[in-house]
Amino acid sequence: MAFVTQNLIQKFHEDGFLVLERFFTVEECDSMRNQIQRVIAEMEVPPHCRTEFSTKEEEQLQAQGSSDYFLTSGDKIRFFFEKGVLDEKGNFLIAKEKSISKIGHALHAYDPVFKQITHSSKVQFGVFCFVFKELGRKLGLERPVIVQSMYIFKQPGIGGEVTPHQDATFLYTEPLGRVLGFWIALEDATQENGCLWFIPGSHTSGITRRMVRAPPGTSTCVEFVGSEMTYDDNRFVPVPISKGGLILIHGEVVHKSELNRSEFSRHAFTFHVMEAKDTSWSKENWLQPTPELPFPSLYT
Repeated sequence: MAFVTQNLIQKFHEDGFLVLERFFTVEECDSMRNQIQRVIAEMEVPPHCRTEFSTKEEEQLQAQGSSDYFLTSGDKIRFFFEKGVLDEKGNFLIAKEKSISKIGHALHAYDPVFKQITHSSKVQFGVFCFVFKELGRKLGLERPVIVQSMYIFKQPGIGGEVTPHQDATFLYTEPLGRVLGFWIALEDATQENGCLWFIPGSHTSGITRRMVRAPPGTSTCVEFVGSEMTYDDNRFVPVPISKGGLILIHGEVVHKSELNRSEFSRHAFTFHVMEAKDTSWSKENWLQPTPELPFPSLYT
C-alpha cells in the first residue's frame, strides 16, 4: 500500500491529482468485479429507459439530459450504455454485459461490497485499518460526505471517450474546492485501453461552465451555463495505473480519457466526497440528496 506522506499531499495540492499505486489488493479488486457481474445478471432496464452515455455536451442534453431515468439516479443503482449498442427501440444489438458504459450513482449506499470499499476500515492483510479516515484527515477533510459513486467499464473496442472536463461542472459547491474524487483501477489502466489524462495544475483557475437542472417546461431536464473550454492536447499527461491503484482527483482539475480501441476492458470504481463543513451544495446540481438517501458521512 502507498502511504500518504506530507510530500505526496503537497504534490496533490500542486498538480490537482495524486497517484497511489497498490492501494487496494488484487482480492479487493476482484471482489468488486465479481459483485458487479452479479448486479448485471439481475439488471432490469425497460427499453424506453435505456440511454447511451456520453460526455459530449450536445449528446448529453439529447440522452441523459432528456431522461428522468438519469436525473433521478442519485439515490438508486441504474445502468447506462455505450454508444451504438441499442437500436431505435432500445433493444440490445450486442450482449448486455458488453454494452454497459457505467452503473451509478448509489452503489456506495445500496450494494454491500461497494459500501464496504467506500467506507473501508482496512487496507491490506485482511483488515483495512482506517485508511480513508487517515487519508481524508491528511487532506484536510473534517466532515466528508459521499455524494455519488459509479462503476465504469470502458468496454474493449467501444469504450467511449470522456471529453476534457472538471468534476465541479457537475458537482458544484460554494465555495469551490470542496469535492474530491476517488478513482480505483480494478484492472490495469493503460494508454491503449483508456487511462486518465490530466492537465497538472489546472485546478487553480476555477470553472467556466456548469450543468444545472433546467426550469420546468423546457425540452431537457438539464442545461449547461457558461462556456466549454478548448484545451491544448499537449498540456495533458497520461496517468497509467496498475490494478489496485487509487487516483485522487481534485474537483476542478481538467482530465479526460480516450476511446478504448484495445481488446481489453478498463474497469474502475469511483466515488466523490464533499467536505460538508462550511460548504453549500448547489440546489441547481443535477444530483441532489433525497429523504431516502441524504449524503452519508464517509467516516463510520
